[in-house]
This record gives sequence, C-alpha cells and structure tokens, in this order.
Amino acid sequence: MADKHVLIITYYWPPAGGPGVQRWLKFVKYLPEFGIKPIVYCPSNPNYPILDKSLSEEVPIDLKIITKPIAEPYRFAKILSKKSSKTISSGVIPERKKQSLIERLLLYVRGNYFIPDARKNWVEPSVRFLKNYIQEHAIKTVITTGPPHSMHLIGMHLKNNLDITWITDFRDPWTTIGYHKALKLTKRAKQKHLRLEKEVLNTTDNVIVTSDFTKNEFATKTNTPISVITNGYDSQSVIVKDKHEDFVIAHIGSLLSERNPLVLWETLSELVDENQDFASKFRLKFIGVVSENIMDTITSYGLENYLDYVGYVSHEQAIIQQKKSQLLLLIEINSEDTKAIIPGKLFEYMISETPIIAIGPNDSDVETIIKNTNTGNYFKYSEKHKLKAQLIEFFNSYKKGRLKTDPIGLQKYSRHSLTKKLAKLIDE
Repeated sequence: MADKHVLIITYYWPPAGGPGVQRWLKFVKYLPEFGIKPIVYCPSNPNYPILDKSLSEEVPIDLKIITKPIAEPYRFAKILSKKSSKTISSGVIPERKKQSLIERLLLYVRGNYFIPDARKNWVEPSVRFLKNYIQEHAIKTVITTGPPHSMHLIGMHLKNNLDITWITDFRDPWTTIGYHKALKLTKRAKQKHLRLEKEVLNTTDNVIVTSDFTKNEFATKTNTPISVITNGYDSQSVIVKDKHEDFVIAHIGSLLSERNPLVLWETLSELVDENQDFASKFRLKFIGVVSENIMDTITSYGLENYLDYVGYVSHEQAIIQQKKSQLLLLIEINSEDTKAIIPGKLFEYMISETPIIAIGPNDSDVETIIKNTNTGNYFKYSEKHKLKAQLIEFFNSYKKGRLKTDPIGLQKYSRHSLTKKLAKLIDE
C-alpha cells in the first residue's frame, strides 16, 4: 500500500530555534512509520528572531521541502529601530511604561495593520502556488500550524477551492493569547481577529490543540471535532554524568516582561539573607532571551551576584543544562489567559531527572501534568510560604545527595506516541 502524502504548512522550520519548530520537526520524523509521507511548505527567506542551526541536522534526509519567498514588515521596521523590531518579533514585548515612542508605534502598526500577524502577505502568493501543487501531486490532506495564524488563512483558502481534508494545529490560542493585550488593538482589529478565528474554526475539518484548556475554549466557538495532542519529548542521546556542584536553579527559555514572579525573587532573596549555607551554594541561571525588566527586578532584590545569564544556546546545550542543574524553573504569567499554555520545554524538563519548580495561575494544565507525572511542584503566586518551605527541603536533599525525581506515566508524552495519535487522526 502506497504512503499517504500530507502537506504541512508552517512558518517556523530549521534553522529557526524554539519549541514551535521542534513540534513538527519531530512529527515529520515519525510519520513515515505510520504510512504517512509528509511534505513541508515553508518560507525560503524568513526573518527568524532566534536561530538554532543544530536543529537542521535533525531534518530527515529524504523529507520533501518546498520553499517560497515571503515579504515581512520586520525588515522595513529595522529602518526605524533594528533593536526594537528584533525584540518585538522575538515576542519579548517591553513593559508598557518602558516602551519607547518607536516601540509603541511598531506595536500599534503590528496589531492593527497586520491581521492576524506580520506574515499575512504570504497568504495570497502561497495559495496561488499551492493550489496547483496540490492538484498536480494529488494531495488529499493539508495541515496548517500556527502561530503565526496566517498559516491557517492559507489552509482556509485552499479548503474553499479544493477537495481536500484540512487539519489545523493550534500550538497556542488565537484571540485569547496573552500578547494580544500588548498590541494596542482597536475595536475594529479585535473584531476582525474574532471573525477570522471563527471562520477558520468552522471551515477546517479537524482542530488540534496542545491543551485541554484550549480545547474547552474552542468547543464554545465551533462544532468542529477538536483533539488534544500536546507537545512532548524525544529520545535523547545526551549523557550528563555529573550535575553542577553548586545549587543551580535554572530557567531555560524566554522570560518575558510579564513573566516576572516577584514571589520567587523575594523568596530567594530572603533565603540568601537568612541562610549563609544556602547563599554560599546558590546560583540562579538564565538560559535564553530575558527581558530588561526581569534583569532590573533581579537587581532590585539583590540577586545579581548570584545570577549567571547565559543567553540563547542550541537545543542540545539546553538539554545538557537541564540535566546539570539541581532545579528547573517553569514560570507562567498569573492570568486566566495563560492557563492554556503548556510550554514545550515542560516535557523535556520531565525526563531530565531534575525536579521542576513551576509558578503560575490556579487550575492550569501545567499544574495537572506535573502532579500526575510526579515531576516537581506547582505553586500559585500567593503561595510564598509553601514555595519557601519546598526550596528549603530541596536544598537539604541536595546537600545529602538525594535530590532527584521519580516520574510516572511519561510514555504518553513521547514524540513517537504523540505522532501515532496524529497519524490516526490523519487517517480518519
């Protein structure tokens, strides 16, 4: 029996870095095992804010990749401010009171003139090209993955013009995603986002989301079938024999301005002041893009001398840092909008044999996963005393050489298991 061909439309692809790339990089790796041959369509000249060339080495040699040029406004925005355009395109939006006039202008233009996002100008040329390609190669299934959600507009136009099955993959929500509040959207812009979201959800044949919370949200907006396929972890060849000698608490990934847990910094500051043994061994490590607001807050709590700011590293180096650390931080904004967000790094955290300290809103999907897998502890922003007690307990275990995890039920989050679930959905 011949393999079933599936066209995957994505903006992010190696050498881009980040979890959005890894999700579909791993899916295309395992789909052929289930009789499905993927074809990837992506831009030939994208403006990726973060690069990780090591991910290019993971692209299957025999994978068919089609590329077409894209015109992006961030290139023109650099004329006004190279630093501001790069910062905003990477998702690190400055705190409102610290935004420059140029940054406020860029955010307003981005939010109200580029709907649903800054890649909207790729929709029309992509549809023209792909209509012919799909017909010539007799492709019956198309998958779009977003953000950027303009990828879904490509899929919707193709669905309206061709006899295809169209599956949408929402790695994040659309109109309820947290950064929309920072884009200075007018009433008209908000309504257009809602209209486009509704059209996509009601035109697609199947919706994939990464969390139960997003599934419940979308279920109020459409009768289209919705499946939850989370992000996950892949088998790792990286071996780390020894952890850091110091009591290293590490955060891997971006720390945006609003993702600033004052309760944690205050707790760590108190522990440093109250416990000389803790102060002599404690190190805070940031690996990834960190906003200036976070760095200023660290200084205000007197933690700057305990901080190692490494910056962005390759995916492989990130895994090494996860395994070498004593504790791993997972921080989410204390908001109703972020209960649906399950960071991709959570699943790699879970198999790192390093306990997780997560801080976020009440009743989030992250809290459920961490509890069910026994991979760490989850705290609300109001639970300072519990957080402090747990950090002391972890520190004492570290001194005795007993700091480790005893995870359960991780197999269902393996990339291979998740791809099997995706393949079943494609074959329906």
